[in-house]
Amino acid sequence: MILLIVFLVLMWIGWRFFVYVPRVEAVSDESKINGIGCVAATKNKRKVAVSVLPNPPADGFSIKPSPFKSKKLKRLLLPLASLCLVLLVVGVTLHFNSLHVIAPFLPKEYSQVAHIQGTFTEAKLEPPPALPPEVFISAAAIAARPGIATADRDWSKLDPQFVQVVLQIMKKMKERGYPMVLLEGYRSPERQDGLATQATVVTKAKGGQSKHQYGLAVDLAPMKDGKIIISERDKWAFEAYQALGEEAVAAGLTWGGVWSFKDYGHIEKAGSLAALVRSK
Repeated sequence: MILLIVFLVLMWIGWRFFVYVPRVEAVSDESKINGIGCVAATKNKRKVAVSVLPNPPADGFSIKPSPFKSKKLKRLLLPLASLCLVLLVVGVTLHFNSLHVIAPFLPKEYSQVAHIQGTFTEAKLEPPPALPPEVFISAAAIAARPGIATADRDWSKLDPQFVQVVLQIMKKMKERGYPMVLLEGYRSPERQDGLATQATVVTKAKGGQSKHQYGLAVDLAPMKDGKIIISERDKWAFEAYQALGEEAVAAGLTWGGVWSFKDYGHIEKAGSLAALVRSK
């Protein structure tokens, strides 16, 4: 709307000052007296038509055309004037561009509002029902993770926000064809010390040094044909663990498969343990 008004104003200025020329000419009084010029008055007294002989008397006079009446000059000045006005309007607009920012929709505030709305609108995922202990009892499972049959798989002992991230990952893994189950969530300091000192190396962290003790880490394993496959030596299970790593990193978590001591089924909240404990 503003640009249309500016355009119309520019058109009127160009027509009024550079195109429009009143049809008024004059001859000397002597020419009128001698009958050299013939003047005819119209109904509108403001407009006068004059016809003059080709050779007016020497003592007569006529109004010479103004430089602005020159066609070439008009064609030159009109676009120049219009361009100057357009540049002026553009310059003023750019100078005051900060006035066009809508305060309630600044990026930072908008992201916060979107996050709040998403929190209320997005339904929370519910943990899957607990599997019977016998599912975890097998020679392969016991050899890979001693005490796995009695490990704690209570989702309520984990950090609620962390639980939602893990459940989202498990949902995506199932969609990719790799259903996952929770092997172990919370781990007591005593169990952590027992795993750190046993012959089969499962972890190098002692009690209080693992995020399992703070509900910020879980161990997952793929399940195929009703059986849990923990060993990464199985080709299908290895592919599942690689997919788990991709989803964990995409969700902003840390995957144990990138450590020097490989723990392919382990995912945890990113950041140092001390900083995470202080923020709780």
